[in-house]
Amino acid sequence: MTTRPARRSALTLTGLALGGALVLAAPMAASAHVHVHADGAAAGATSRLDFSFSHGCDGAATTALVFDIPQGVGNVTPVVDGVWKVSRVLGENNVPTQLTYTAITPIEDGFAASASFDALFSSKVGGTDIAFPVTQQCATGETEWNQIAKDGEDPETLESPAPVVAVGAASAASSDHDDDDHSAAAPAAAETTSTDPIATWLGGGALVLGAAALVVAILNRRKV
Repeated sequence: MTTRPARRSALTLTGLALGGALVLAAPMAASAHVHVHADGAAAGATSRLDFSFSHGCDGAATTALVFDIPQGVGNVTPVVDGVWKVSRVLGENNVPTQLTYTAITPIEDGFAASASFDALFSSKVGGTDIAFPVTQQCATGETEWNQIAKDGEDPETLESPAPVVAVGAASAASSDHDDDDHSAAAPAAAETTSTDPIATWLGGGALVLGAAALVVAILNRRKV
């Protein structure tokens, strides 16, 4: 008589344990990437890119990050700090095509670290996403974070996605300051933000009637 309940309890606990493991594993898998933060990246402008990670290669300590500079980036300037020794591969006009950040002390798995550089985006890449392939080298093994999602593909489904920067449109030319354009735009803005009193009254009435109907429905349900 006590066998079935015991089995049900065991199955329930097993299910809860597996469910909890899956819930915890999902965020852990999502965090096992090299992430990039670019505040206000825009075409024709320079933006500071911060690449961060908190994992090694299957538990092995990180020894270096190698960045391949993609098309659409006119120049990059490494940010020097006490964590990395930076070296560059220079192309035409001494513009870096690759940056290597070698850890002064290997970064253990489970420790957070970041590497930064300033990137000048071309004026032609506004409104696009620029991927920065990076190879994470470790004491044993390495991981190439270079996969790019296709149109309609969820980047979270990729095994080793490349960090991606969304580049905004170039800012408007400072010389575009025509007084006639400003004066013409003012009435349009006023019309957009104006409020119709009749529409406001009708909207308020509809809210009142809706509230009254709700009260009547509640009272009828209580009577039943």
